[in-house]
Amino acid sequence: MDTRVDDYIAGLPEWQQDVCREVRRLVHEADPGVEETIKFTNRPYFVLDGNICALLGTKDHVNVMLYDKASVPDPHNIITSGHGNKTARMISVYRDQPINAPALVEMFRHIIAANRRRKGVGPRR
Repeated sequence: MDTRVDDYIAGLPEWQQDVCREVRRLVHEADPGVEETIKFTNRPYFVLDGNICALLGTKDHVNVMLYDKASVPDPHNIITSGHGNKTARMISVYRDQPINAPALVEMFRHIIAANRRRKGVGPRR
């Protein structure tokens, strides 16, 4: 865990902190090898053989940017924008909105597998 990510989350309203902590937990559940960092001055990124996702607290929601090259299937329709973006898509989570944890973990695992294929590395054990 990166203390700079802790600091970013601590600066958000309480309900956004809860969302960010849950997303953070889920990305680490997807693969324990996920690393945390800060990019673009203060934005938390989660990486493993490439970017997986980033968090951004806004005025009324939290954006979870998925760095999936628009390749991750979304059978549960949790992606809210960026459908035409070739780099990343986004899930906007609003106050009192539940996170579809199984679907998000599945997406994270798909992104990690795609990152590994691009890098030519196998699964970490």
